[in-house]
Amino acid sequence: MSLDHPWPAPPAPGDVITVAPGITWLRMPLPFQLDHINLWLLEDGPGVTVVDTGVGLPDTRALWERAFAAHLGGRPITRVLVTHFHPDHMGNAGWLTERWRTDLWCTQAEWLWAQLAWRSREAADVERRLEHYRRHGCDAAALARLRRRGNHYPGLVPSIPPAFHCIREGDVVPIGERRWRVLTVLGHAPEHACLHCPEAGVLISGDQVLPKITTNVSVWGEQPAGNPLQLYLDSLARFRPMAADTLVLPSHGRPFRGLHARLAQLRDHHEARLAETLDALAEPRTAAELVTTLFRRELDTHQLSFALGEALAHLHFLEADGRARRVVGEDGLHRFAKA
Repeated sequence: MSLDHPWPAPPAPGDVITVAPGITWLRMPLPFQLDHINLWLLEDGPGVTVVDTGVGLPDTRALWERAFAAHLGGRPITRVLVTHFHPDHMGNAGWLTERWRTDLWCTQAEWLWAQLAWRSREAADVERRLEHYRRHGCDAAALARLRRRGNHYPGLVPSIPPAFHCIREGDVVPIGERRWRVLTVLGHAPEHACLHCPEAGVLISGDQVLPKITTNVSVWGEQPAGNPLQLYLDSLARFRPMAADTLVLPSHGRPFRGLHARLAQLRDHHEARLAETLDALAEPRTAAELVTTLFRRELDTHQLSFALGEALAHLHFLEADGRARRVVGEDGLHRFAKA
């Protein structure tokens, strides 16, 4: 079953498209190969709730100012709700809350991880991160690229609100005339929040369910033994009870209907990737060696970190279910082989 995209093209920068009564779609640029993020404006009584914020760069803020002038009709931003801590989502949270004298709403883990990411900028923090890449097989050239990049988070998230309104699994958030149920889902981020309004038939899915690309699911150095792919696949089951005609508002790509078909596609994708990974383990291999098998294209430094994290996520899944085993060599490198 193919997905139904009701809108053939996204809004122009700084413009909006109404996707449901009281819900408008705003798109902002990103300085990556993934070059955009979708943001959502929800009518909220006398004001507007913003869901996600874009990166904290001058061109994005200029587009925000254009949207304020052209599309708010004199109404204020009354709440800034962020689905998770990644810079394209959290980037302007500090600026927006200060400009409109309002509050950040997010889950506790996402606010704490934003604080950690923002503050981890010392040379020792970078070296600890590089050790994660070294033990999984990155060579000197790749490590040098990653060292030069350092911690890019503060450059894209200039400030983080010092306080926040905590949302939790199962909370119901009244926004205007609608009531949105909070689902916290795992695998992509520590405590990613999605918003579901069954009465309106709308799901704001953040990065957890995307219509075209697959969500990044990575093992990071801060949690080196994690099994995020298992968490991600388990979390997909949370969406199955939703109506088949639910309008899904994702952070990347276009809004779509066909949620159940997309869930099946995502599961099939990861099953195929797991099989491909296992086939490559006839001899012990590091995650870095697997990157060229799983990602058959030139990768920039930003993409390399995500690709290595994804390779590890699939290796850890196979290790956890007994299909692969880890071998730590005298050189300190972690290699994986078929069990």
